[in-house]
Amino acid sequence: MMTNKKVLITGCGDLGVKVAALLLQDHDVECWGLRRHPPAGDALTHGRLKWISADVSDAGSLANLPEGIADLVYCAAPGERSEDAYSAVYLHGLQNVVREITIRSESKSRSAFKLNRIVFVSSTAVYGDHGDAWIDESTPTAPKAFNGRILVETEQWLDAYAAAHTGVKATSARLSGIYGPGRNHLIEKLRHGQATAPEGLTHWVNRIHIDDAAAAIVHILNLPQPAPLYLVTDSTPLPMRTLYDELARLVGAPSPAIGPAPASVGSKRLSNQRLIDSGFTFKWPDCRIGHAALLAKS
Repeated sequence: MMTNKKVLITGCGDLGVKVAALLLQDHDVECWGLRRHPPAGDALTHGRLKWISADVSDAGSLANLPEGIADLVYCAAPGERSEDAYSAVYLHGLQNVVREITIRSESKSRSAFKLNRIVFVSSTAVYGDHGDAWIDESTPTAPKAFNGRILVETEQWLDAYAAAHTGVKATSARLSGIYGPGRNHLIEKLRHGQATAPEGLTHWVNRIHIDDAAAAIVHILNLPQPAPLYLVTDSTPLPMRTLYDELARLVGAPSPAIGPAPASVGSKRLSNQRLIDSGFTFKWPDCRIGHAALLAKS
């Protein structure tokens, strides 16, 4: 007789390991991390996270998934920025994993756990460019490129799956830009004078500290009645110029030159009110404070 709830974290990188570390604070939870090339171990969970090697885009490689998965956190990411890679990892990868879990649970006895929760880690790239307008979960999607379009298709498939399978609670968590330890690309560009930003209030950006992102995913996973969609972003959207100027000041670099925002990043001001109303509290509600704390440790 099973006593532990099994959680599968698919695409278990640094975000997934942080999710596992939070889940494993409950000793009645058993976590499995799925990656193509699992590490030898991890410091955050002290070896309690169990690893499985598989490729979500290859349905045949999923035959060794553990039995009795009750909850799925799907945070896989493609290794390259191409339409085929995004489709294989997001849409078809999620389909492959969910179908394999479903087949296994339906073939077992009633005492086996059934798939109960799915949290799909999506992206705010689904919204495209909205200028300085406030965006929430009710805002229609308008992706600028194939990545956002494929994420929308994946979310729609997940909604349809949950509608067809009574008892499965499925949520898409649209994350804004993640920052945190080891994610220093922007900081290094500012240090070396390689970053540019539009002047004034012409382009808005949104951030989420990786610790808050992990905590929000666990919070959603544990909600009695989660909504099908949450924006997971901090409470302080900022003009790109404001953020870049502050980060440059923190590292002692000159203010970045005036230039266009990246073509693939639409301007938008994201509201996290639904997540806050669900009871979630941010550790880092303003990324300027979060970055300052990270830089103070480096």
